[in-house]
Amino acid sequence: MESVTNFSDEGSFSGDVVRIDEGKLRGHVDQVVRASVEETLNGLLEAEADQLCNAKRYERTPDRVDTRAGSYERQLHTKAGEVTLKVPRLRTLAFETQIIERYQRRESSVEEALVEMYLAGVSVRRVEDIT
Repeated sequence: MESVTNFSDEGSFSGDVVRIDEGKLRGHVDQVVRASVEETLNGLLEAEADQLCNAKRYERTPDRVDTRAGSYERQLHTKAGEVTLKVPRLRTLAFETQIIERYQRRESSVEEALVEMYLAGVSVRRVEDIT
């Protein structure tokens, strides 16, 4: 955002004009939304791992069922864009999340949109450009 000040010939102040670069603004908003979606999904994955282990990360309790073994990253295509998920690993239990299905790479709404575009007769090249 840039502010431009206009002065008349007499040197008096005539007002401010604000110019907004819509492309930069849209890009920034998209980035904020994508980061928010990514943070929320990663938080849900961590909470689910805590529930499976019966303890939070690094917490030592007698009720603890399993311990963490790090995490691995995977990509997920969402309406907000591509997000990076950090999927927790457990030492003995299999971590199968209820948030996303195993091997799922796209959110179901993205897949539905692709099918709708195909049925509407949108060309394959145009679909590739959109995705």
